[in-house]
Amino acid sequence: MKLIGIVGTNSDHSTNRQLLQYMQQHFNQEADIDVCEIKDLPAFNEPADKVAPAAVQELSNKISTADGVIISTPEYDHSIPAVLKSAIEWLSYTTRPLIDKPVMIVGASHGSLGTSRAQGHLRQILDAPELKARLMPSAEFLLGHSLTAFDDNGQLVFPEKVQELEECFEEFTDFVKINNELVKNHQAKAELNRQFSWELDANGGQN
Repeated sequence: MKLIGIVGTNSDHSTNRQLLQYMQQHFNQEADIDVCEIKDLPAFNEPADKVAPAAVQELSNKISTADGVIISTPEYDHSIPAVLKSAIEWLSYTTRPLIDKPVMIVGASHGSLGTSRAQGHLRQILDAPELKARLMPSAEFLLGHSLTAFDDNGQLVFPEKVQELEECFEEFTDFVKINNELVKNHQAKAELNRQFSWELDANGGQN
């Protein structure tokens, strides 16, 4: 299974980046996770031609070819970072690669509360008509006290959080398989309907 992990911040020292890197290593037998940065993307400026900049197009291509996406977001002022919102705006305004794409949301924070409010906000955003991402239901992974959560080798040191993350990830991989099969079946039916319509047109509306 091929997954994209998006670091939802432009910080050079981010525990959300550490979390994705840990997942990349810890789940390397279950999935190939490509950790992607958004910190060098230009700020969204609503171009009239709706053409994505090269860096945005590269990220979009990776999302399009992946089976699913993991977004790791910090929480700034009860919401997601502006750089993450800007990246999502680029995707929704130009290429729209998140339509029907399975998405798992995780988050790490320095405090004890985790990133529940930011994750809730991100869910609302990704459910917008221009995005239409398929969000894994009834699951969120919140890593509090993240400054002490990783050892010098990047390993997560809280056993209960390791177990929780493993359970969440197993649910997500199942969700990806089920969702992608449903999407495939829907696309096949849509193609059959188009062929049927073309046949009707070719025969003057007769079967």
